[in-house]
Amino acid sequence: MPEVSIIIPIYNVEEYLRECLDSVCAQTLKDIEIICVNDGSTDSSLEILREYAAKDGRFIIIDKKNEGYGRGMNDGLDIARGEYIGIVESDDYIVPEMYKELYAIAKEKDLDIIKGDFCRFYDEGGVRRTIYEKTVKTGGGEYNTVINPKEKDGVFRNMINTWSGIYKRSFLEEHHIRHNTTPGASFQDNGFWFQTFAWAERVYFVDKAYYMNRRDNPNSSVKQKNKVYCMNDEYKFIHDLLDENPQLKERFIYVYSMKRARNYIWNYGRIAKEFKREYLSVISGELKASQLMGEIHPAYFTKAEWFFLQRIIQNPSGAYYWLGLRAKLSRAKEQLRKK
Repeated sequence: MPEVSIIIPIYNVEEYLRECLDSVCAQTLKDIEIICVNDGSTDSSLEILREYAAKDGRFIIIDKKNEGYGRGMNDGLDIARGEYIGIVESDDYIVPEMYKELYAIAKEKDLDIIKGDFCRFYDEGGVRRTIYEKTVKTGGGEYNTVINPKEKDGVFRNMINTWSGIYKRSFLEEHHIRHNTTPGASFQDNGFWFQTFAWAERVYFVDKAYYMNRRDNPNSSVKQKNKVYCMNDEYKFIHDLLDENPQLKERFIYVYSMKRARNYIWNYGRIAKEFKREYLSVISGELKASQLMGEIHPAYFTKAEWFFLQRIIQNPSGAYYWLGLRAKLSRAKEQLRKK
């Protein structure tokens, strides 16, 4: 059994793949397996994978037809043998000591999940610019201590990502935690993230950045502005999982509704302008139905968030104009700041 299985989902990333693979090969933790899932790439990604596998016996290549991120990740999880599981997106890279340090803490404290901070980066004019991001967004008190999310559900307000840490594989298997597999969908890390925190009893955050997350890939899901309802599909997937597990639903339905509302609003800001009015109308109906079923509680929102949420539920057309005005003011402030 390797100490860590690293799963790398790959689709047409020839421009970035070598930097990613080099960083994984350079890990100071040597007892790893590197599972590369080639999801039907049409560029030279597969040839690059074969080149690395010929030099390093820790590589395992799954070459399959294109079925989407969730299916590829699940295929990797199904064959992984490591005590812990790590995830690296194929246009990102990691620092050399990432898995050695995280694994040592996970073993010492018998953790289900351990996560570090990370850096966003983008290349501009031949210069690499980085921005440090804290995974913990609720204050520093959650760092470097074991947390049970069932007792401290504020951790659900923290940053969503699945790649900044590692997961005990036996924990994932015990609770049958896998990704949503809707073909062509995006944001399928949301469901995996929610499941891991809902089932976990021993979670740990480290206040050190190990993971480097690229923000200048034009093909990333965040920049595909015509993918309007993928976020909604993902939160339907999570709701279905809660329905199948009543004990989780009773404990986390308010948390779920908070996270769904926040991500719907984030998604509204991401999609193309021509879809925004319709999208507000759709999410207004969804959120109103949840509120009528008693699934939304004001205690899980700030006063500003609650006011905004009610405005969307009660008057989506008015919210559309209000959001447009707020966006114009924000752009004007940014222009003044640049001057």
